[in-house]
Amino acid sequence: MLYAIDLLTTRRSIKPIEMSGPGPSPAELEKILTVGARVPDHGKIVPWRFIVFEGDARTRAGEIFAKVFRAKNVTATPDQVEAEKKRFTHAPLVIAVVSRTSKHPKVPLWEQELSAGASAMNIVHAAHALGYVANWLTGWMAFDRDVLTALGLSPDEKLAGFIHIGKAERPTDDRPRPSLSDIVTRF
Repeated sequence: MLYAIDLLTTRRSIKPIEMSGPGPSPAELEKILTVGARVPDHGKIVPWRFIVFEGDARTRAGEIFAKVFRAKNVTATPDQVEAEKKRFTHAPLVIAVVSRTSKHPKVPLWEQELSAGASAMNIVHAAHALGYVANWLTGWMAFDRDVLTALGLSPDEKLAGFIHIGKAERPTDDRPRPSLSDIVTRF
């Protein structure tokens, strides 16, 4: 395992289409989800939950994406519909992080949404710590109410993102990062 600072400075995103298997074992998946649940949660209200897509569930989700995409894009080509159908089939595991905020006298909705984002990032880091690559994505289906309903989200839930997890087929290059002098000020 990597030391924490090495872990944080070596994490890279890789496109799901560049991922392969195998995916995390059941014990590793449980560890990843446990780490995902260990985030700041003011008020202990658990403003997030997870949906796991592996095996045939990835294909079933893709069928939902293709059906909704086809219905809302009547001029879509068969290749475009097929691409939507395959969105979850590249990585062996996809975890959806669902943001479920609720009115609370001390915890603003924004803080609850940030907790869901922290959960997603913890999942990405946990996957990396276990030797996997991960990519946190949204895409049109993360914001489409018909898709969200078909995936089991209630009307008051949102999707923080889909985290694709697998093995890298090639070494991952880093992307340009902002210079600290451009993003840090002192008060």
